[in-house]
Amino acid sequence: LNFQTNSERTEQIKTQTAFKNLAVSKKKDKKQKAEQEEKGRALQQAILIVLSGIDSGKLYKDRSVFVKDLDKGLKAADLKLTKGVKKAVLVALGQRDQSAEICYDDKGNPESDAELRDYEHIPYHQDINEYFTKEVTPHVPDAWINDTVCDEKDGKIGRVGYEINLNRYFYIYQPPRLLAEIDVDIKGLENEILDLLSEVTA
Repeated sequence: LNFQTNSERTEQIKTQTAFKNLAVSKKKDKKQKAEQEEKGRALQQAILIVLSGIDSGKLYKDRSVFVKDLDKGLKAADLKLTKGVKKAVLVALGQRDQSAEICYDDKGNPESDAELRDYEHIPYHQDINEYFTKEVTPHVPDAWINDTVCDEKDGKIGRVGYEINLNRYFYIYQPPRLLAEIDVDIKGLENEILDLLSEVTA
């Protein structure tokens, strides 16, 4: 992902649920509700002011560098954001960029992109890692296997399933109609259309 604080991306923050919810209160007491919502709107404004202090013309191609500058601005403004709000800011300001640095999670693992996720159908008796090395890695070198998804029955990576070829087992061949029969039907329809038109124009 790359990051930038230009007006277009900054405007996107206002559409993020976590950011919008800052100015929403569930308090039943009207006074407390109004106070909390006012406080939330002030925080929203303060966040936007912090972002306006970051060079809008600079395109960050490393999220960790951008986060450092963001944290520096938040600290200077004495603002502390929840994980949800900070994530909303990053989602709004980030865009996919193949030339940018890979984003890593807190444990140092590459973060997956849900839009790039793909699934493979692997024969049951074939080793998953061998299949992956042979069939996937040559085409997508930076792909990896999500080993957290395991089948409940065998406890192994992936889900066990069955593929039934419906055409092979249930298809019944039906020969096409003779051209002469089709031609008769077409002529019958043509005559029917002509009769309908004659009624309209009569």
